[in-house]
Amino acid sequence: QVQLVESGGGLVQPGGSLRLSCAASGGTFSRYAMGWFRQAPGKGREFVATISSGGGRTFYANSVKGRFTISRDNAKNTVYLQMSDPTPEDTAVYYCAQTARVPYSIYDQDFTFWGQGTQVTVSS
Repeated sequence: QVQLVESGGGLVQPGGSLRLSCAASGGTFSRYAMGWFRQAPGKGREFVATISSGGGRTFYANSVKGRFTISRDNAKNTVYLQMSDPTPEDTAVYYCAQTARVPYSIYDQDFTFWGQGTQVTVSS
């Protein structure tokens, strides 16, 4: 059974930066694509970014493109989300997830394993 544990959330000022991490255990991390999703209060879950198993391909939601960067370190079984220049609209619980889709997916129904989420609040 795969377990995903997010960390790095917290309070960040608009225009600042924050890096989220997601550590995986219990499976062969390097075989699977990973993704980040988020859910703001009163809203549905939203795709943020995804990365292929080897890290060579990425895809972003238009709302974060150019500001957020997804990466992974397969030696550490960890995927990251670097958040730059966040705005209050980025406030949400952020989840990492794993999918068997190749090279990746942007649809939450394609993701099998999910972390518990980490809160990110963007406020001055």
